Amino acid sequence: MELQDEITISASRDKVYAALNDPEVLKQCIPGCEELIKHSDTELEAKVLLKIGPVKARFSGNVTLDPGNAPDGFSLKGEGNGGVAGFARGGADVELTEQGSQTVLRYTAKADIGGKLAQLGSRLVTSTSRKLASSFFKNFENLMESAEKA
Repeated sequence: MELQDEITISASRDKVYAALNDPEVLKQCIPGCEELIKHSDTELEAKVLLKIGPVKARFSGNVTLDPGNAPDGFSLKGEGNGGVAGFARGGADVELTEQGSQTVLRYTAKADIGGKLAQLGSRLVTSTSRKLASSFFKNFENLMESAEKA
């Protein structure tokens, strides 16, 4: 499954990039995030509670960031295990383009799932994934705009 979208954020590219690498900001934005631990500048560990259709599961996983293209963007990859619910793994490429005092954030994400989650049907999983991604970026946009007004 592949997801793509873009949003415009009322903040400089450097501020957006810094926020996307701040575990406290990410924890507030990730739907269902219970815990986010930074082990290094490129390694994070997350615990997330998600409900996809009739399946509710707590996922534990690791995320690796590749800041090689900073501050124009970065890549990340991750893998999570939800016990009997199954697993999810994937990655995303994020591109940040400055437009005056705003930043356009574009992302392309790919994900694979297995276990009970994979049995739910691709339409349900894809629509839930889109909602989760949309929710994350809406939360992020609201947080960034609140910070800019403060």
